[in-house]
Formats: sequence, C-alpha cells, structure tokens
Amino acid sequence: MLVLASNSPRRKQLLALGGWDFTIVAPQVDERVLPGETPQDYVRRLAENKACAARQVLAEDSCVLVGVRKNRLEETIILAADTTVVHRAALNQSYEILGKPADAADAEAMLRRLRGRVHQVFTGLAVMQAAGERHQSEVVATDVRMREYSDEEMLAYIATTDPLDKAGAYAIQHPVFRPVQNLQGCYANVMGLPVCHAARLLAQYGCPPAADIVQGCQQALEFTCPVFLKAIADVG
Repeated sequence: MLVLASNSPRRKQLLALGGWDFTIVAPQVDERVLPGETPQDYVRRLAENKACAARQVLAEDSCVLVGVRKNRLEETIILAADTTVVHRAALNQSYEILGKPADAADAEAMLRRLRGRVHQVFTGLAVMQAAGERHQSEVVATDVRMREYSDEEMLAYIATTDPLDKAGAYAIQHPVFRPVQNLQGCYANVMGLPVCHAARLLAQYGCPPAADIVQGCQQALEFTCPVFLKAIADVG
C-alpha cells in the first residue's frame, strides 16, 4: 500500500499520473526554517518529518486505512514531499527562502522580487516504510526564469487568491497568469512533486508505477521534459 503524506491537490494529481493506488495521511508539521539551514536541508528535513508524522498516525490509528483490506504496516510505504522557492538578488548574495505568503501583500512582494529573474525551486522527497527503519530521501532542484509580467497581470492573479497556498506565491501551471518564461530541469518539481524521481525511489521499495509516467506526465503538463531519462534510470 502507498500513502501520500500530503493534502496538496497538485501532488495528488501528479502522483496519480503514475497509476499508483494511494491513500492520503497528512498530519501537520512545523515548517519554520531553522537558523543556518540551507534550502536543500530544509526541504529534506520537512519531507522526512512529514513521512515520520504520517508513520506515527498509521501506527496509532489503523482506522485511517479505510477502504483498504487490513494492510499490515510493514507492507505500507509512505511518500512525502516539501517544496520551496529560493531567491537571490545576485549570484554573490545570500539566498532567501520563499515559503507560502502570509497574505496578499506578502504575495505581491514575492512576485515583485521574482519578476524577470532566475530563481531555484527545491523539492525534498522522502520514502519510508510504515514499519521498520528503512527510509531514503533526496532533493531535486529546478532553475526557473520568470517573465516580465505587468503589475496589472500580477495584481489580477493575486486577487484570485491562488498564490496564497503556493511557495513563492505562484503556480507554474496557472492557465491565465503563466508566470514562467522558461526553466531548466523538471517541470513537475516546480508544481511540488518530481514524478520520475519519486518513481525511482518508490521502485526501490517494490512500488513501481503502474502507468507510463513519462508519457503521462509530459502529456498532462504539456512540457517536453529534458531530465526524465536520468531520473528514471533505475526504475524497473
């Protein structure tokens, strides 16, 4: 059995592209950045914390496995992810981690900082057995260049409230705003779940995709991915 430790509709959508049958168990975790923590360490730690929190829920309350025939914990695999946007004013300057905006004003400030610039999106992935000590994690990075959207476009987008639950205050897949000019790396990673990388990790736990994730992902996202061959090299 596969458990996704996230309530994100985007992660549900992306994971479904692989044909996995999965259940949602998504307890809340503290998402504050620790002093001196790098973006890579931050997203890896949060992904691992989310997986651990989901494992604790499963251990304490088997009723969360509603609709599944009495799966044993040792047969259950947990997938967790955390995504953040990292902005640098210049290459030689320190980075700024942009999480979800607190309000519309915060979203506007983030989008103004990102406009016309390149930033990075990091997603931490963690795969863990619901019972036992085995676990694995990795971090996936994508370089993203934002377009020079106008103030009017930006403010209209903010008025939709869509940015308020997004790291960096934007959704790359938004059909109207379309804030991204181009990117280097995984498109799905910017949405919150690098599917091919997740498939590679899950395959190591005997949970390979049931569908063609490469074709499904590229068709669904309308993006020709330049990194899938490397990402799924170890998927059987």
